[in-house]
Amino acid sequence: MTPGDHACAVPVSDEQLWELSAEFVAAGLARNEQVYYFDDGTADRVLGRLADDRVPVTQPLSTGQLAIIPSEVTRQAFRTPVAATREMLAERIDASIEQGYAGFRMTGQLSYGAAHPVGISLVEFDAGLDAVVRDRPAIALCLYDRRRYTDAQIEEMRGVHRDELSAPTAYDDGLLRITRTGLTTARLAGEVDHSNRPMIARLLETTLDDALRSHSASTDIELNLSSLRFLDVAGAVSLVHAAEAFPSTHRLVLSGVRPRIVRVLDRCGAPFAAQLSVREFEPDRDGPPHASRPGTGADDRDDDRDDAFGETAKPVREAR
Repeated sequence: MTPGDHACAVPVSDEQLWELSAEFVAAGLARNEQVYYFDDGTADRVLGRLADDRVPVTQPLSTGQLAIIPSEVTRQAFRTPVAATREMLAERIDASIEQGYAGFRMTGQLSYGAAHPVGISLVEFDAGLDAVVRDRPAIALCLYDRRRYTDAQIEEMRGVHRDELSAPTAYDDGLLRITRTGLTTARLAGEVDHSNRPMIARLLETTLDDALRSHSASTDIELNLSSLRFLDVAGAVSLVHAAEAFPSTHRLVLSGVRPRIVRVLDRCGAPFAAQLSVREFEPDRDGPPHASRPGTGADDRDDDRDDAFGETAKPVREAR
Protein backbone atom coordinates (compact mmCIF):
# COMPACT_ATOMS: atom_id res chain seq x y z
CA MET A 1 0.00 0.00 0.00
CA THR A 2 1.16 3.53 -0.78
CA PRO A 3 0.23 6.99 0.58
CA GLY A 4 -3.33 7.92 -0.31
CA ASP A 5 -4.54 4.30 -0.29
CA HIS A 6 -7.74 3.37 1.50
CA ALA A 7 -8.33 -0.37 1.23
CA CYS A 8 -10.42 -3.02 2.91
CA ALA A 9 -9.83 -6.67 3.71
CA VAL A 10 -12.23 -9.46 4.67
CA PRO A 11 -10.43 -11.93 6.96
CA VAL A 12 -11.96 -15.40 7.01
CA SER A 13 -10.74 -16.11 10.54
CA ASP A 14 -9.38 -14.39 13.63
CA GLU A 15 -5.92 -15.76 12.82
CA GLN A 16 -6.01 -14.00 9.46
CA LEU A 17 -7.29 -10.85 11.18
CA TRP A 18 -4.27 -10.82 13.50
CA GLU A 19 -1.97 -11.63 10.58
CA LEU A 20 -3.21 -8.78 8.38
CA SER A 21 -3.29 -6.28 11.24
CA ALA A 22 0.20 -7.13 12.50
CA GLU A 23 1.74 -7.00 9.02
CA PHE A 24 0.12 -3.63 8.35
CA VAL A 25 1.37 -2.19 11.66
CA ALA A 26 4.86 -3.66 11.23
CA ALA A 27 5.18 -2.20 7.73
CA GLY A 28 4.31 1.26 9.01
CA LEU A 29 6.83 1.08 11.85
CA ALA A 30 9.54 -0.09 9.45
CA ARG A 31 8.82 2.90 7.19
CA ASN A 32 8.98 5.37 10.10
CA GLU A 33 5.28 6.16 9.83
CA GLN A 34 3.08 6.96 12.77
CA VAL A 35 0.59 4.13 13.26
CA TYR A 36 -2.80 4.39 14.94
CA TYR A 37 -4.62 1.23 15.94
CA PHE A 38 -8.26 1.84 16.85
CA ASP A 39 -9.04 -0.74 19.50
CA ASP A 40 -12.30 -2.35 20.48
CA GLY A 41 -10.99 -5.42 22.27
CA THR A 42 -8.45 -6.76 19.75
CA ALA A 43 -5.23 -4.82 20.38
CA ASP A 44 -3.70 -7.37 22.76
CA ARG A 45 -3.95 -10.11 20.14
CA VAL A 46 -2.37 -7.91 17.48
CA LEU A 47 0.46 -6.90 19.81
CA GLY A 48 0.94 -10.58 20.66
CA ARG A 49 1.23 -11.42 16.97
CA LEU A 50 3.80 -8.64 16.54
CA ALA A 51 5.78 -10.20 19.39
CA ASP A 52 5.58 -13.58 17.62
CA ASP A 53 7.02 -11.87 14.55
CA ARG A 54 9.82 -10.29 16.60
CA VAL A 55 8.66 -6.77 15.84
CA PRO A 56 9.80 -4.37 18.62
CA VAL A 57 6.88 -2.28 19.81
CA THR A 58 7.72 -1.11 23.33
CA GLN A 59 9.73 1.88 22.14
CA PRO A 60 7.22 2.87 19.40
CA LEU A 61 4.46 2.72 22.03
CA SER A 62 6.42 4.85 24.48
CA THR A 63 7.37 7.48 21.87
CA GLY A 64 3.93 7.62 20.28
CA GLN A 65 4.97 6.22 16.91
CA LEU A 66 2.48 3.43 17.64
CA ALA A 67 -0.69 4.54 19.40
CA ILE A 68 -3.43 2.26 20.66
CA ILE A 69 -6.63 4.31 20.58
CA PRO A 70 -8.86 3.12 23.47
CA SER A 71 -12.20 1.52 22.70
CA GLU A 72 -14.07 4.42 24.31
CA VAL A 73 -12.53 6.83 21.80
CA THR A 74 -12.99 4.41 18.90
CA ARG A 75 -16.69 4.13 19.66
CA GLN A 76 -17.06 7.87 20.13
CA ALA A 77 -16.01 8.35 16.50
CA PHE A 78 -19.39 6.94 15.46
CA ARG A 79 -21.19 9.43 17.68
CA THR A 80 -19.35 12.41 16.24
CA PRO A 81 -20.45 14.34 13.13
CA VAL A 82 -18.55 13.24 10.02
CA ALA A 83 -17.19 16.73 9.37
CA ALA A 84 -15.70 16.92 12.88
CA THR A 85 -14.15 13.46 12.59
CA ARG A 86 -12.64 14.36 9.22
CA GLU A 87 -11.15 17.53 10.64
CA MET A 88 -9.64 15.72 13.64
CA LEU A 89 -8.07 13.04 11.44
CA ALA A 90 -6.68 15.63 9.03
CA GLU A 91 -5.11 17.53 11.91
CA ARG A 92 -3.66 14.30 13.31
CA ILE A 93 -2.08 13.36 9.97
CA ASP A 94 -0.62 16.84 9.52
CA ALA A 95 0.76 16.75 13.06
CA SER A 96 2.47 13.41 12.34
CA ILE A 97 4.33 14.92 9.41
CA GLU A 98 5.31 17.96 11.49
CA GLN A 99 6.75 15.59 14.10
CA GLY A 100 9.06 14.12 11.47
CA TYR A 101 7.27 10.89 10.59
CA ALA A 102 7.39 9.72 6.97
CA GLY A 103 3.63 9.23 6.91
CA PHE A 104 0.58 8.12 8.84
CA ARG A 105 -1.42 4.91 8.75
CA MET A 106 -4.43 3.63 10.64
CA THR A 107 -6.34 0.40 11.09
CA GLY A 108 -8.15 -1.42 13.86
CA GLN A 109 -11.44 -2.85 15.00
CA LEU A 110 -14.41 -0.64 14.12
CA SER A 111 -17.20 -3.20 14.43
CA TYR A 112 -18.97 -1.03 17.00
CA GLY A 113 -20.25 1.00 14.07
CA ALA A 114 -21.93 -2.11 12.68
CA ALA A 115 -23.19 -3.67 15.91
CA HIS A 116 -24.42 -0.43 17.48
CA PRO A 117 -25.72 1.84 14.70
CA VAL A 118 -25.90 5.12 16.57
CA GLY A 119 -24.91 8.39 15.01
CA ILE A 120 -23.09 8.02 11.69
CA SER A 121 -23.12 4.81 9.65
CA LEU A 122 -20.12 2.78 8.52
CA VAL A 123 -20.59 4.03 4.97
CA GLU A 124 -20.60 7.67 6.11
CA PHE A 125 -17.57 7.08 8.30
CA ASP A 126 -15.60 5.44 5.47
CA ALA A 127 -16.56 8.16 3.01
CA GLY A 128 -15.18 10.76 5.41
CA LEU A 129 -12.04 8.70 5.99
CA ASP A 130 -11.48 8.31 2.25
CA ALA A 131 -11.72 12.06 1.71
CA VAL A 132 -9.06 12.66 4.37
CA VAL A 133 -6.62 9.98 3.24
CA ARG A 134 -6.84 10.49 -0.51
CA ASP A 135 -4.76 13.67 -0.74
CA ARG A 136 -2.43 13.15 2.23
CA PRO A 137 0.58 10.97 3.10
CA ALA A 138 -1.70 8.54 4.88
CA ILE A 139 -2.86 4.92 4.48
CA ALA A 140 -6.00 3.34 5.91
CA LEU A 141 -6.86 -0.36 6.12
CA CYS A 142 -10.42 -1.29 7.12
CA LEU A 143 -11.02 -4.86 8.30
CA TYR A 144 -14.41 -6.57 7.99
CA ASP A 145 -14.34 -10.11 9.31
CA ARG A 146 -17.34 -12.39 9.07
CA ARG A 147 -17.48 -12.96 12.78
CA ARG A 148 -18.27 -9.32 13.51
CA TYR A 149 -20.05 -8.22 10.32
CA THR A 150 -22.96 -9.68 8.40
CA ASP A 151 -22.55 -10.74 4.77
CA ALA A 152 -24.74 -7.81 3.71
CA GLN A 153 -22.58 -5.32 5.64
CA ILE A 154 -19.39 -6.78 4.17
CA GLU A 155 -20.65 -6.52 0.61
CA GLU A 156 -21.80 -2.97 1.24
CA MET A 157 -18.40 -1.96 2.61
CA ARG A 158 -16.59 -3.68 -0.23
CA GLY A 159 -18.50 -1.44 -2.58
CA VAL A 160 -17.28 1.80 -0.98
CA HIS A 161 -13.56 0.96 -0.95
CA ARG A 162 -11.21 1.48 -3.85
CA ASP A 163 -9.16 -1.67 -3.23
CA GLU A 164 -9.42 -4.97 -1.36
CA LEU A 165 -6.42 -6.79 0.06
CA SER A 166 -6.13 -10.54 0.29
CA ALA A 167 -3.55 -12.67 2.08
CA PRO A 168 -2.47 -15.96 0.52
CA THR A 169 -3.30 -19.03 2.53
CA ALA A 170 -2.89 -22.76 2.11
CA TYR A 171 -5.59 -23.61 4.64
CA ASP A 172 -7.83 -21.84 7.14
CA ASP A 173 -10.68 -23.48 9.06
CA GLY A 174 -11.09 -20.77 11.69
CA LEU A 175 -9.06 -22.82 14.18
CA LEU A 176 -5.82 -23.37 12.28
CA ARG A 177 -4.34 -21.15 9.59
CA ILE A 178 -1.55 -22.43 7.35
CA THR A 179 0.30 -19.90 5.21
CA ARG A 180 2.98 -20.83 2.68
CA THR A 181 5.83 -18.38 3.11
CA GLY A 182 8.23 -19.92 0.61
CA LEU A 183 8.93 -23.03 -1.43
CA THR A 184 10.01 -24.99 1.64
CA THR A 185 8.59 -22.86 4.45
CA ALA A 186 5.16 -22.38 5.99
CA ARG A 187 3.57 -20.84 9.06
CA LEU A 188 1.05 -22.47 11.37
CA ALA A 189 -1.11 -20.25 13.58
CA GLY A 190 -3.89 -21.23 15.97
CA GLU A 191 -4.59 -24.77 17.17
CA VAL A 192 -4.03 -28.29 15.85
CA ASP A 193 -6.50 -31.04 16.69
CA HIS A 194 -8.14 -34.07 15.03
CA SER A 195 -10.17 -31.88 12.64
CA ASN A 196 -7.21 -30.29 10.86
CA ARG A 197 -4.33 -32.68 11.57
CA PRO A 198 -4.52 -34.31 8.09
CA MET A 199 -3.88 -30.92 6.47
CA ILE A 200 -0.45 -30.72 8.10
CA ALA A 201 0.48 -34.17 6.82
CA ARG A 202 -0.63 -33.13 3.35
CA LEU A 203 1.34 -29.89 3.61
CA LEU A 204 4.52 -31.74 4.55
CA GLU A 205 4.09 -34.24 1.73
CA THR A 206 3.64 -31.60 -0.96
CA THR A 207 6.39 -29.34 0.43
CA LEU A 208 8.89 -32.19 0.61
CA ASP A 209 7.95 -33.22 -2.93
CA ASP A 210 8.52 -29.63 -4.13
CA ALA A 211 11.91 -29.55 -2.41
CA LEU A 212 13.00 -32.86 -3.92
CA ARG A 213 12.03 -31.70 -7.41
CA SER A 214 13.94 -28.43 -7.10
CA HIS A 215 17.68 -28.14 -7.66
CA SER A 216 17.99 -24.95 -5.63
CA ALA A 217 15.51 -25.44 -2.78
CA SER A 218 16.66 -25.69 0.81
CA THR A 219 16.99 -29.15 2.27
CA ASP A 220 15.22 -27.88 5.40
CA ILE A 221 11.42 -28.03 5.41
CA GLU A 222 10.59 -25.38 8.00
CA LEU A 223 7.32 -24.85 9.84
CA ASN A 224 7.15 -21.64 11.86
CA LEU A 225 5.11 -22.44 14.98
CA SER A 226 5.58 -19.13 16.83
CA SER A 227 1.82 -18.44 16.61
CA LEU A 228 0.72 -22.02 17.29
CA ARG A 229 -1.00 -22.07 20.68
CA PHE A 230 -2.05 -25.73 20.93
CA LEU A 231 -0.86 -29.05 19.50
CA ASP A 232 -2.54 -32.28 20.58
CA VAL A 233 -0.58 -35.47 21.22
CA ALA A 234 -1.68 -37.12 17.98
CA GLY A 235 -0.56 -34.04 16.08
CA ALA A 236 2.86 -34.15 17.75
CA VAL A 237 3.19 -37.84 16.95
CA SER A 238 2.32 -37.20 13.30
CA LEU A 239 5.05 -34.51 13.06
CA VAL A 240 7.64 -36.88 14.56
CA HIS A 241 6.61 -39.71 12.24
CA ALA A 242 6.66 -37.38 9.24
CA ALA A 243 10.23 -36.32 10.05
CA GLU A 244 11.30 -39.94 10.49
CA ALA A 245 10.05 -40.63 6.97
CA PHE A 246 12.18 -37.86 5.46
CA PRO A 247 15.12 -38.90 3.30
CA SER A 248 18.54 -38.51 4.89
CA THR A 249 19.20 -35.49 2.68
CA HIS A 250 16.38 -33.46 4.19
CA ARG A 251 15.04 -32.61 7.62
CA LEU A 252 11.95 -31.09 9.20
CA VAL A 253 12.63 -27.91 11.17
CA LEU A 254 10.06 -26.63 13.66
CA SER A 255 10.94 -23.05 14.60
CA GLY A 256 9.59 -20.66 17.22
CA VAL A 257 8.11 -23.54 19.22
CA ARG A 258 6.51 -22.48 22.48
CA PRO A 259 7.52 -24.31 25.71
CA ARG A 260 4.23 -26.17 26.23
CA ILE A 261 4.36 -27.49 22.66
CA VAL A 262 8.03 -28.44 23.09
CA ARG A 263 7.01 -30.56 26.07
CA VAL A 264 4.37 -32.37 24.03
CA LEU A 265 6.86 -33.00 21.22
CA ASP A 266 9.46 -34.28 23.69
CA ARG A 267 7.00 -36.76 25.17
CA CYS A 268 6.19 -37.99 21.68
CA GLY A 269 9.78 -38.80 20.74
CA ALA A 270 11.00 -35.63 19.04
CA PRO A 271 14.50 -35.77 20.65
CA PHE A 272 15.09 -39.17 19.04
CA ALA A 273 14.00 -38.31 15.50
CA ALA A 274 17.21 -37.79 13.52
CA GLN A 275 15.54 -35.78 10.77
CA LEU A 276 13.70 -33.44 13.14
CA SER A 277 15.03 -30.17 14.56
CA VAL A 278 13.03 -28.27 17.18
CA ARG A 279 13.95 -24.64 17.78
CA GLU A 280 12.31 -23.12 20.83
CA PHE A 281 10.61 -19.74 20.90
CA GLU A 282 12.85 -17.21 22.64
CA PRO A 283 10.89 -14.35 24.23
CA ASP A 284 12.06 -10.96 23.07
CA ARG A 285 13.12 -8.48 25.74
CA ASP A 286 10.77 -6.07 24.04
CA GLY A 287 7.67 -8.19 24.65
CA PRO A 288 5.31 -9.71 24.16
CA PRO A 289 3.50 -6.55 25.29
CA HIS A 290 -0.06 -5.98 26.28
CA ALA A 291 -1.87 -2.79 25.49
CA SER A 292 -2.88 -0.78 28.51
CA ARG A 293 -6.37 0.58 28.33
CA PRO A 294 -6.80 3.85 30.21
CA GLY A 295 -10.26 4.13 31.65
CA THR A 296 -12.47 7.13 31.19
CA GLY A 297 -13.73 9.19 34.06
CA ALA A 298 -15.67 12.37 34.64
CA ASP A 299 -12.73 14.47 33.47
CA ASP A 300 -12.12 12.46 30.27
CA ARG A 301 -13.93 14.29 27.51
CA ASP A 302 -14.62 12.13 24.47
CA ASP A 303 -15.32 15.21 22.39
CA ASP A 304 -11.96 16.80 23.17
CA ARG A 305 -9.73 16.62 20.11
CA ASP A 306 -6.48 16.22 21.99
CA ASP A 307 -7.95 13.35 24.04
CA ALA A 308 -9.49 11.66 21.01
CA PHE A 309 -6.67 11.76 18.49
CA GLY A 310 -3.70 13.18 20.39
CA GLU A 311 -1.16 11.50 22.62
CA THR A 312 -3.00 8.26 23.41
CA ALA A 313 -0.13 5.80 23.48
CA LYS A 314 0.55 4.54 26.99
CA PRO A 315 3.52 2.63 28.39
CA VAL A 316 3.01 -1.13 28.15
CA ARG A 317 3.63 -3.65 30.88
CA GLU A 318 5.95 -6.56 30.35
CA ALA A 319 4.15 -9.89 30.38
CA ARG A 320 4.81 -13.60 30.32
